[in-house]
Amino acid sequence: MTRHFLRDDSITPAEQAEILDLAAELKADRWREKPLAGPQTVAVIFDKSSTRTRVSFAVGIADLGGSPLIITTASSQLGGKETPADTARVLERQVSAIVWRTYAQEGLEQMAANTTVPVVNALSDDFHPCQLLADLLTIREHKGATQGLTMSFFGDGKSNMAHSYVIAGVMAGMHVRVASPADYAPRADVIADADEIAKTTGGSVTLLTDVNEAAAGADVMVTDTWVSMGKEEEKLERLRDLGGYKVTTELMQLAQPDAMFIHCLPADRGYEVDAEVIDGPQSVIWDEAENRLHAQKALLVWLLRQQAV
Repeated sequence: MTRHFLRDDSITPAEQAEILDLAAELKADRWREKPLAGPQTVAVIFDKSSTRTRVSFAVGIADLGGSPLIITTASSQLGGKETPADTARVLERQVSAIVWRTYAQEGLEQMAANTTVPVVNALSDDFHPCQLLADLLTIREHKGATQGLTMSFFGDGKSNMAHSYVIAGVMAGMHVRVASPADYAPRADVIADADEIAKTTGGSVTLLTDVNEAAAGADVMVTDTWVSMGKEEEKLERLRDLGGYKVTTELMQLAQPDAMFIHCLPADRGYEVDAEVIDGPQSVIWDEAENRLHAQKALLVWLLRQQAV
């Protein structure tokens, strides 16, 4: 049975926990799993520029005994003459999995619907589920567990990162707060999906416009760049609208004394977060960046195991 990872809830809460458990095991014993020995090839496709995603998938695939095939849409037919469906049919004859960092979520869904190998969303305009696996692994490492913790996101609630924090956080039993201007609130369908998941996990989602209310007593403080790839023409408008949602040292003081700060990177110091916060003692961004490797390896191992069932 082919399983894909197109958004955070492509897996169940129990499967999320299973993958995170495996990620911790692989971090402790990096060379244990070799499901791609051969080496088998994994296609890693980039429509957008990347540092952490590209490095972590390339290294992770090699760690698992495989060979990463890095493809850019500028040097391939995908997105030009060829549809995602046709590309999927070509690739499945030669690769063991497909990883795609792209714009439209619809393209990933088309890819997955037309292939018998796992397709992984390495980032889309709607979700960034691989980042959340790394973030949840990091929270587990520093807090011991995720259940019952409060995680507060500040900034663009309509962003792919906010959508993934809402879904994945609730799946992990967390109380997720999103602080954003009303016009930047998460999509209603994403909140509805999270609310349904929360009924089974004990988590919750709260939408706020007041940053102080969102920060009060939080265990995890989160933000992301205000100007994501593809939004550059909106920079001045976004700086104006989101200026009051910066994570400052004063805002961090409203959270729990041992609250941790996470950011998926790259960061614009002085915009969405003070340099004193992201470079300070409560920041765990470098653990978080490393954990992309371990979480994505665990995800690939888990997906490939499903193929054999």
